[in-house]
Amino acid sequence: MPEKHLSSQFDSELNGVSSRVMELGGMVESQIHQAIYSLAQFDAVAADRVIETEHQVNAMEMEIDRELSSIIARRQPTARDLRLLIAISKTTANLERVGDEAHKMARMVKSIIESGAARALPSNELRVAADLASGLLRKALDAFARLDVAAAVSILKDDDLIDHEFDGFVRKLVTYMMEDPRTISASLDLLFLAKAIERIGDHAKNIAEFIIYIVKGADVRHTSMEEIESAVL
Repeated sequence: MPEKHLSSQFDSELNGVSSRVMELGGMVESQIHQAIYSLAQFDAVAADRVIETEHQVNAMEMEIDRELSSIIARRQPTARDLRLLIAISKTTANLERVGDEAHKMARMVKSIIESGAARALPSNELRVAADLASGLLRKALDAFARLDVAAAVSILKDDDLIDHEFDGFVRKLVTYMMEDPRTISASLDLLFLAKAIERIGDHAKNIAEFIIYIVKGADVRHTSMEEIESAVL
């Protein structure tokens, strides 16, 4: 991923920590897929697998953070190298939070299963949003591996689709709760599920913003899409 430096050891360290981020991303993606499967099949065993993986994700995030701190202390990087290391640190933190959201999804699925109301609720629409969020994270990791600014901008646009799905799902859940108060408890669990899925999309968007920061040195948070496109493309 990074450009060549005079120090081949520094290159090796940058490549090594970047590879660890991709490894963490793969672990988190697996968590999301298991969480989506547990939702699709109302499978408590799959939900348990997601929950069991949480400590591995947390441990890897801490290991990467220690590696980054060591590199910064020893190499004292500047300019793009420093931006890269800062962005890797923030990306790692966001991936760990995606793992947290998958963990929440698994716990909510188990709660819905235990409530006995699972089949009566509109979970199909939620699975569509979950697939969108999972796909967006995959695109963000691919773009990060290539430092692809154009792909990053595309991801920022796609995040709006997940927000749209979330808003529509909330309206449908409110209708269900009004029509049948017995579904309120399970509906609230689904609402928390929907929010977790929306947050996964937000974290993918954050990673896309970090890519732009590395390559262009521009902080595009709270910037309109028109301004972003004119500034970086």
